[in-house]
Amino acid sequence: MDRTQCCVVGGGPAGMMLGLLLARAGVQVTVLEKHRDFLRDFRGDTVHPSTLRLLDELGLGERFARIPAGHLQQMRIQVGGTTVVMADFRWLRGRHRHIAMVPQWDFLDLLAAAAAEEPSFELRMCSKVTGLRTEAGRVTGVHYSDVDGVEREIEASLTVGCDGRWSVVRREAGLRPIGFEVPMDVWQLRVAKADDATDGEVFGHFGGGQASVTMDRGDYYQTAYLIAKGSDETLRAQDISVFRKRLAELFGWSDGQLESVRSWDDVKLLEVEMNRLRRWYRDGVLCIGDAAHAMSPVGGVGVNIAVQDAVAAARILAGPLRRGQVTTDVLAKVQRRRTLPVIVAQQSQKGEHEMLLRPALEDTLDENKLPVLLRLLRRLPFMRGLTGYIGGIGIRPEHAPAFARRPMS
Repeated sequence: MDRTQCCVVGGGPAGMMLGLLLARAGVQVTVLEKHRDFLRDFRGDTVHPSTLRLLDELGLGERFARIPAGHLQQMRIQVGGTTVVMADFRWLRGRHRHIAMVPQWDFLDLLAAAAAEEPSFELRMCSKVTGLRTEAGRVTGVHYSDVDGVEREIEASLTVGCDGRWSVVRREAGLRPIGFEVPMDVWQLRVAKADDATDGEVFGHFGGGQASVTMDRGDYYQTAYLIAKGSDETLRAQDISVFRKRLAELFGWSDGQLESVRSWDDVKLLEVEMNRLRRWYRDGVLCIGDAAHAMSPVGGVGVNIAVQDAVAAARILAGPLRRGQVTTDVLAKVQRRRTLPVIVAQQSQKGEHEMLLRPALEDTLDENKLPVLLRLLRRLPFMRGLTGYIGGIGIRPEHAPAFARRPMS
């Protein structure tokens, strides 16, 4: 049986960032990722300004800049024929007054490569956690199956669940989330770009009982089309041509662009969940990121929140892990530090659900009687800067701890 000081379950943004930071603190850390690589479609492909600043602090800004990326300075939506700038990141201070749009696998590869430079870091791919080890009621590591299907164990002073909204660590630890109602699920698909399309945009269209948001991914649009919660099966009973016609009406896309949507197999379902743990930990185990609080896709803030969780957790946990004294009081400090930003983000998302998404899906959103906030955003530019700060930086942003900082390379 292997042993490590910290076993991180899940190689997503929270898990890889936590692994990198703890390794730079000299903590022996093992990250278990169930997949063979980081290549996954329709993941959060936005890197927010606070994360870009963090990469600079970690000495990784120049490496990140070498990854091909789009720069998003404004988030726009269209309600009927009316355009609203929902957030303007140009009002932010500092070097990064935009959201960088890169495939998440490139971001994760960057973190993995940087972490691999630390002697106390280990990443094990194709390692699927199946349960938790316990002794006298305390979590002491995990059971997992390796690439050959062989059952193995790792003993750890602390296990951190970064394994997403369907977290095995959370379930096996007996931690139960509070669920929040959401009005939608999301269909995810790719649509080819026209030759004369404007580059680098994210824009949403709302009206006529429809709601969709697209992100420019170079030669195609990564598109999220919202449907009423639980309506997937009923809608898929229609011919795919009906859906292609709806997309054409919303965005003005040509038949040629929509050829990529050949059948319902090209339309992937994201069942939206929004929840939050009352308690993120028990003795020997902690959950962060989506394992602790599944976010709505609204605003694309989930990755940013998860990364911020990891930074706070690393700063608080590094010393106790080195000393071998990770008590529940220490784990509680992580939750206390990150609870307010999570609550604020989720409340903002719930507000947008009720102000914009539910009325759009119910076809009660009237461009001539826009909600008050949308009217203010149209009239007052500083309001767009405020929403840009909340979405791009967030409440209680985290900075790299001193032990993890490096010069640019």
